[in-house]
Amino acid sequence: MPGQDWLAAHRNEAAADRILDAAERLYTERDQASIGMNEIARAAGCSRATLYRYFENREALRTAYVHRETHRLGREIIARTGAIESPQERLVESILVTLRMVRENPALASWFATSRPPVAGELAEQSDVIAALAAAFLHSLGSDDNAAVVERRARWVVRVIVSLLMYPAHDDNDERAMIEEFVVPIIAPASARR
Repeated sequence: MPGQDWLAAHRNEAAADRILDAAERLYTERDQASIGMNEIARAAGCSRATLYRYFENREALRTAYVHRETHRLGREIIARTGAIESPQERLVESILVTLRMVRENPALASWFATSRPPVAGELAEQSDVIAALAAAFLHSLGSDDNAAVVERRARWVVRVIVSLLMYPAHDDNDERAMIEEFVVPIIAPASARR
């Protein structure tokens, strides 16, 4: 319609991303629970009113940040593991890639420090975005189980990943062995080949 700002949605998305980028910088410096909305507004270069226009509170901002990063990680995991044909090996590699990417990102890694409240685990458990992406991934492995079973298994895989992020195994080989021994037989058994 004439007179409407056809760039408004793009500007809104860019502004929200700028705020989330500022929050991410702060998350690398300190415990996310200690960072207030005033600090995030200052870091983003906006007023508190602008910040609250996009995020009604700190929990909404944290959730938006986690969802944005979940989508980013999901795209990268697919790019790194999508060509692996074996469902079992794709499952193992996808979990290992997820662990490496989270651990290599200072902002995300800080959410899983055992010295802090388990906010990351709570967000992961409650996030519809994380659950949907995990379930979609499990469906892509060729499971013919019903949706409720796949969704339950997806929630369990998320818990396994959170557990390994908070309490890493001795080394990469140990994590791989645990995933192959305890996760693959439940999620992608050899009998469930495509």
